[in-house]
Amino acid sequence: MLNDIDINLLFDIAQVIFLIPFLYLLNQVIFKRLKRRHSFFSFRLMNSLFFYHLIFGTIYYVYASFNPSDSHRYFQVPQKEGKEWMDFATTGTGFIDFVSYPFINYLGFSYEMMMLLFTWIGYLGFVYAYLIFRENMPHKIKVFKKINLLPLLLFLPNMHFWTASLGKGAPIFLGLMVFAYAVKNSEQRWQGLFFGSLLIFCIRPHIFLLVAVVAILGILLSNKHIEWKKKLVYTGLITAVLLIFRDQILGVVNLGNSQDLISDFIAFTDKRADSLGQATSGVAMSEYSLFEKFFTFWFRPLFFDAPGFFGIIVSAENFIYLLLAVKLFKRNFFNFIKIAPVKVKMSLLLFLLGSFAMTFVMSNLGIIIRQKTMVMYFLFFVIYYFLAHEQMLKSTPKVRTLQIYPRKAA
Repeated sequence: MLNDIDINLLFDIAQVIFLIPFLYLLNQVIFKRLKRRHSFFSFRLMNSLFFYHLIFGTIYYVYASFNPSDSHRYFQVPQKEGKEWMDFATTGTGFIDFVSYPFINYLGFSYEMMMLLFTWIGYLGFVYAYLIFRENMPHKIKVFKKINLLPLLLFLPNMHFWTASLGKGAPIFLGLMVFAYAVKNSEQRWQGLFFGSLLIFCIRPHIFLLVAVVAILGILLSNKHIEWKKKLVYTGLITAVLLIFRDQILGVVNLGNSQDLISDFIAFTDKRADSLGQATSGVAMSEYSLFEKFFTFWFRPLFFDAPGFFGIIVSAENFIYLLLAVKLFKRNFFNFIKIAPVKVKMSLLLFLLGSFAMTFVMSNLGIIIRQKTMVMYFLFFVIYYFLAHEQMLKSTPKVRTLQIYPRKAA
């Protein structure tokens, strides 16, 4: 029996090894299309990032083999007898089952192949993150005297670990990055805007609510010459979508039939925080001030409360987050935000709103480490843009408005 299990496992791993070259070739097709649109696109950097991400997919697979992981549940549930594909056509957890169903039941994907597939999906999120940074700010930015900021942000290990497994992490990250990429030129990239929004809504409806609110504010605050009639139409469409799907959105926090949203939400967050706080890595978030809640969500664990070897690695990355965030604590930052493009303001607002919402329902460092991957790149974008602005002012002191730099080769 043991030998049969070993043979099956080896066969599944062999399938994964053969699938990797196919995904690599598929990447090249995608890259060629992106290169035609963006001359700065770097095949070498993105291919390096692909293999780097695969390493973390392997690490997560080994981790999940010896520790509890939702990935096992996501592989087993679509195989239940009596369940058809459309039975899983719901939002939240059910949507991941819906996506997985045809691969598992029709194409015969093993657990290992599904892990690789979702690892690749998470990788595509990093491709779009790269496009967002390079398209909006082509200049190279150095931090800590000689480190190129963009590769540093793209190769952060914790961000890769939680987007390299079968589950919600990889597709929600892709959805957010595609949405952020498409927002800059929404009329030409409406397919990406629709796909990103749909993916976010289907996986985490409450995050879609935040994205929609930020999109409305972005439209209203936009400096582009958009007719007020168009602004009203766009705002009305987004509002209509929110109203149509309000039950799915509010249902995430058990408020679908609520008569008092504020009181019921406070009760839900208190109950949720208490239940998560009972875990071994729980923290007393309900007793923290707002500043302490934010600091915990963004920068903990740090070395003084790192849970084990994995916690030490995460602490090192959180320390990098902290060092980068400190760069915003300058008087010039407030002047920068006033004149910053709307995409920068939207990124900052989405980061703050997302952080605010999640700090009230999370009291477990393990969950915090995983969930904040959804919003941290929006902070990184603000930091990147601000540092580029500072660099521009140093090189041309008389300039007092943001400009897009002439493009340089990657």
